Amino acid sequence: MDVKAGVLEIIKDVTGEDMSNQMDENLFDSGLLDSMATVEMLLALESRFNIQAPVSELAREDWDTTNKIVASVTTLMG
Repeated sequence: MDVKAGVLEIIKDVTGEDMSNQMDENLFDSGLLDSMATVEMLLALESRFNIQAPVSELAREDWDTTNKIVASVTTLMG
């Protein structure tokens, strides 16, 4: 399973934006993610990649760019 492609697809579904050329763009600062969109994205990531990403243990700065999300998902997948 291609983590990068899956994450990009989920981000596009949640935000409506293709971030493939903006992998280090801060999704919160750009207004693409807010708290509700973050929960939606995390639920989609958990479902798609069969991971557990407890919201209470996630620091926003660890999930604020597409590259960081890909890295976090990869780590959670083991």
